[in-house]
Amino acid sequence: METLDSLVIGAGQGGLSASLHLRRLGIDHVVLDGNERAGGAWQHRWDSLSMDDVHGVADLPDAPAPGGSADRANEVIARWFDEYEQTHDLPVLRPVRVDRVTDEDGLLVVHAGARTWTTRTLVNATGTWTHPFVPTYPGQRDFAGEQWHTVAYPGAEHFRGMQVVVVGGGASAVQFIGEIAPIAEVTWVTRREPVWNPQFSGRDAVELVERRVREGRPPASVVSVTGLALRPQEMAAARTGVYGRRRPMFERVERDGVRWADGSFAAADAILWATGFRPAIRHLAPLRLRSAAGGIALLPGSRDVQTSVTSAVDPRVQLVGYGPSASTIGGNRAGRAAALAVRRQLSAAPPADLRT
Repeated sequence: METLDSLVIGAGQGGLSASLHLRRLGIDHVVLDGNERAGGAWQHRWDSLSMDDVHGVADLPDAPAPGGSADRANEVIARWFDEYEQTHDLPVLRPVRVDRVTDEDGLLVVHAGARTWTTRTLVNATGTWTHPFVPTYPGQRDFAGEQWHTVAYPGAEHFRGMQVVVVGGGASAVQFIGEIAPIAEVTWVTRREPVWNPQFSGRDAVELVERRVREGRPPASVVSVTGLALRPQEMAAARTGVYGRRRPMFERVERDGVRWADGSFAAADAILWATGFRPAIRHLAPLRLRSAAGGIALLPGSRDVQTSVTSAVDPRVQLVGYGPSASTIGGNRAGRAAALAVRRQLSAAPPADLRT
């Protein structure tokens, strides 16, 4: 079987950036993507998310990002990604869902069902969308209403006239409330008091995340540093007072709603868990990259915090879109950094047939 110089898992923003830079460096590679078509996680975003709603999309190398518009982001960005793959003839194979990555005789073997690829280096750009997080609370399974997560958000109209509990303190929760509150009765619940900050420093957020991954801890929420901001789209909901009536987390879920430790109760027809995602890295478990703290430690970047991509445990593995590069602009910078790290690793490593 052919041994590749590198292999990229994931064809989102970071994966496409990494692939282009690998090609420019003359590094033989393929990109494995689990989706049926181009578009990364963007193709799965809810239909009501327009290009005006997204918090900015970074340019890809040699390809300016689409601008703001009322058009659906899941269509616009998917089309942009598809055109990018075709224009640059990137070696994307799909649908290929990677199960695990193993180390066999000093080479990395990528498994996807009965298919395998052998490679000297790996760029992991799998993001978070395929690993939604829903916390567990007593009574949750007995709830008679509907439970939704961001990953399957059906749109505001679905909740018209309903009593909806929205759980989560991030930007998605704020947006969902903005859409739902004018047409439904909303109770907003978060673990912490929201911090409103229309002028935040994204740099501070990235540096916080980088410190955590250097220590081998799981990445932190960006909102924990940046704070939240209301956009014009949420102002109608703000006039209902819903954002000012936020409540702390309930103690348990009951058949018809949720109950707090003080005995108070909120009836609910639906619970919307806007509780975020976790890095989709389970397939890397056989490589034992995780630290005792639960995350994957990364070596410091050579240029800035968003170029921290190399696993401290195994420098053959680059993680794009993990930790400090978990944004569109971060993924783009990390794609270039990963390609350069791959070149350094290939230059330092002896050919596979000379290893003992």
